Amino acid sequence: MSGALENKVALVTGGSHGIGRATVERLARDGATVGVGYGHDEPAARDTVERIRKDGGRAFAVHAELGTTGDAARLWAAFDEAGKEEAGKEYVPDGQLDILVHNAAKGSFARLADLPEDEFDQVIAVNVKAPLFITKLALPRLRDGGRIITVSSLAATVASPELLAYGVSKAALNTFTRDLAVDLGPRGITVNAVSPGIVMTRNSQYLRDDQGLAAQQVARVALGRLGEPEDVASIIAFLASDEGRWVTGQVIDASGGTAL
Repeated sequence: MSGALENKVALVTGGSHGIGRATVERLARDGATVGVGYGHDEPAARDTVERIRKDGGRAFAVHAELGTTGDAARLWAAFDEAGKEEAGKEYVPDGQLDILVHNAAKGSFARLADLPEDEFDQVIAVNVKAPLFITKLALPRLRDGGRIITVSSLAATVASPELLAYGVSKAALNTFTRDLAVDLGPRGITVNAVSPGIVMTRNSQYLRDDQGLAAQQVARVALGRLGEPEDVASIIAFLASDEGRWVTGQVIDASGGTAL
């Protein structure tokens, strides 16, 4: 494949399902070599890689369970090892990176009165600590002019008491985005976040099962439907491309106009 991201190397965490899978497939179609990060579902990650390769793209699976001690270092070790395995195809020269997409996340569906402390700790570990230290260790390998993109959530800005821990974690990512954009600006590295509303992924089965509830949620969306993973992936692809070079430090609403 060739395109806007030809000769670029990307890593997408949580790349085997949903928004992550749509993103790796889009970046690969645009010409990037993509590391498909995954924590548990190896068959899905391998299937994603094989589908990309079948379509003429370049991809490889990168395994690391996030939210555990030393996760960032293990992720980059796995990235380098997978790159070596594909060295004959010139997938990842010298472990360099151009695009880092933080998509992996842990959900939480509890109001404060019902929120266990260990669940809160795990949400913060996966959704905040992991992206922060993955990025820290990425800085020496991230080429000047690179891209860092985080997947945030409308829960960070629209009151969602049943998503308290999740919303708090995504609000932290929004702050991380703005601060890092200033820090890395002199290197020409842009840092942005996309903020989806409801997206129809495997976690949205409850809406497929309850058409009445689904209709209520659709009524909140200005564009009159719920989001699909490809809707968000398209925005990520724009930010990753040269077309997005003058956008940084932004949290971009990717909700179709939810709760306007």
